[in-house]
Amino acid sequence: MTTQNKHLPAEERRTVTVEAVVELAAEQNPSEITTSAIAKRMGLTQGALFRHFSSKGAILQAVMEWVAERLMSRVDKAARTADSPLAALEAVFMTHVEFVVERPGVPRMLFGELQRAEETASKRMVKTLICRYGERLHQLIKKGIVEKELDPELDVEAAANLFVGTIQGLVMQSLLAGDVRQIRQDAPKVFAIYRRGIINRP
Repeated sequence: MTTQNKHLPAEERRTVTVEAVVELAAEQNPSEITTSAIAKRMGLTQGALFRHFSSKGAILQAVMEWVAERLMSRVDKAARTADSPLAALEAVFMTHVEFVVERPGVPRMLFGELQRAEETASKRMVKTLICRYGERLHQLIKKGIVEKELDPELDVEAAANLFVGTIQGLVMQSLLAGDVRQIRQDAPKVFAIYRRGIINRP
């Protein structure tokens, strides 16, 4: 971030702020990110930052809204371009993984928000994102069953939960290893195992 950000239009300033927070979250504990650090990353004063956001909570809410919009947009596009429900599930899986690789601060923030004891606007946004994501998975899995591509006895809820949990497991392992790029190598092998568990075997 540079001082060129000082004269951006309001909407662009909000986007740049969100990106600054995501970058910081990849480098440190998201709960310890201060508005001072955000402003410094952007080359601004805190006063300039608060002309666009009423509080740190408002910044975090904007970040979660941005994440939800970007992730769901990419996931939906990946699903639409696939030629079958199972191919769509794999495309969604790999798209989600790539999103994490590109923005490692995102899962750190999502996990952090869900761990909050209090109910905040940003935490509610994360819950909404998880719900929307789950609905997409349910639709794809049900379609796969109808088209006889997936096991007719498949538990849709369990299959969707395992899908999300598998990605979360990969993310957690990569964060522990300190190299989120490792997911790119592990994801195809892990999805292959998931795939074998849900396909229809006539």
